[in-house]
Amino acid sequence: MSNISPVYQRILLKLSGEALLGEAQFGIDSQGLTSLAHKIRAVVQLGVQLGLVIGGGNIFRGMNLTAGGVARVSADQIGMLATVMNGLAVQDALQKLAVEARVMSALQIDTVCERYNQRDAIRHLEAGRVVIFVAGTGNPFFTTDSAASLRAVEIGADLMIKATKVDGVYDSDPMLNPTAKRFTRLSYNKVVELGLGVMDTTAIVISRDNNLPLRVLDMERPNALVDVITGQDIGTLIHTENDNE
Repeated sequence: MSNISPVYQRILLKLSGEALLGEAQFGIDSQGLTSLAHKIRAVVQLGVQLGLVIGGGNIFRGMNLTAGGVARVSADQIGMLATVMNGLAVQDALQKLAVEARVMSALQIDTVCERYNQRDAIRHLEAGRVVIFVAGTGNPFFTTDSAASLRAVEIGADLMIKATKVDGVYDSDPMLNPTAKRFTRLSYNKVVELGLGVMDTTAIVISRDNNLPLRVLDMERPNALVDVITGQDIGTLIHTENDNE
């Protein structure tokens, strides 16, 4: 791998909490956690600076609680804490592989992780540490997608990667429609126009207005992260230029 040259210096990886499920139905699966840590280590070994935002859906689903009458603000705050748990687990798994990592929270939880600060985050990245951003934006009503776009812009990421279970963005659900068309290129405006569920609208607008390219890919594809970082054209690239599907 030493002969492989990355084409990006700094990336932001967005994962759903389900990335930690592995074979489990709920929570954090140790094998899934270890597998993720190995994939991240392969990126770090290329000299790429990596920030990570991970959701909390493997632990808590706010929609389920609000449907039962709990206030949206409280449900969102619980969801933020679920991302903190995931972040601490990923940090531990990385450290077991001798990869330095720091968890930075939008909420103040000084006894378990650092409070997020843009300058400190960049300092950690420049020192070769993986920075795991947790607790979303620190505010209710904003998703971890929005937090990922915001943090990517704040740290000056060259690329944001959204890892999913499918190999890009389709015009319809490929699990339900065998003739669904996969896009190789999309503009952010086209994503909004077609109502494609790539990320929430706030995240799309933040990325579009700051000229942040987004690559959507299948995290289970062998060497997917390394392939993207070394310039291979996999998944779907979303950008601010005119559409060229």
